[in-house]
Amino acid sequence: MAAPARVTRQVSGGAAPVPAPSGPNRGQPLATALAELPVLDARRQRVPFGGLFRERRAVVVFVRHFLCYICKEYVEDLAKIPESFLQEANVTLIVIGQSSYHHIEPFCKPTGYSHEIYVDPEREMYKRLRMKRGEEIAASRHSPYVKSNLLSGSLQRDPAQQGGILILGPVNIRFIHCDRNRLDHKPISSVLQLVGVQHVNFTNRTSVIHV
Repeated sequence: MAAPARVTRQVSGGAAPVPAPSGPNRGQPLATALAELPVLDARRQRVPFGGLFRERRAVVVFVRHFLCYICKEYVEDLAKIPESFLQEANVTLIVIGQSSYHHIEPFCKPTGYSHEIYVDPEREMYKRLRMKRGEEIAASRHSPYVKSNLLSGSLQRDPAQQGGILILGPVNIRFIHCDRNRLDHKPISSVLQLVGVQHVNFTNRTSVIHV
């Protein structure tokens, strides 16, 4: 049986009412209902999702949950992207998790992540974007973001929820990738290339060993 296709959609063209665009329609406006959904920051301040990229493009990374070790190690690499590189390209980098706002600071400290981060505790945006629940078993492959030997810690919210990446703004969804499983992260370098951020060297990483 052929392996299922990766859920990656590059969007271009006219408007449609669905929040998660598919097919060749590029530049689709973000559905109003999705843009108005709130996310919470570390101080529990509610921010409309659409306000995060109203005046600039954004790379938005949805993680499974904040105690997923693969997600942590992916975000460790996101933390290596210099803010000056993002500013030169007029791009903002945003991480969104499905945990409580209480978990933002404990997640940022060990990962070194200092860019924007929010939570969607009720997974409303995950649902509207049709992000996958459950794991789709694909051909075995090594993820460059797996550096430890422990895949996940204690569970937060829905452990079956998968993540993904969007490129948005201003207003439109430009690209969406929905992870099929915890190893199916879109390579960061290819995402940065899509938004014109200069190359970042992610190869200087140390091994993490849990005992």
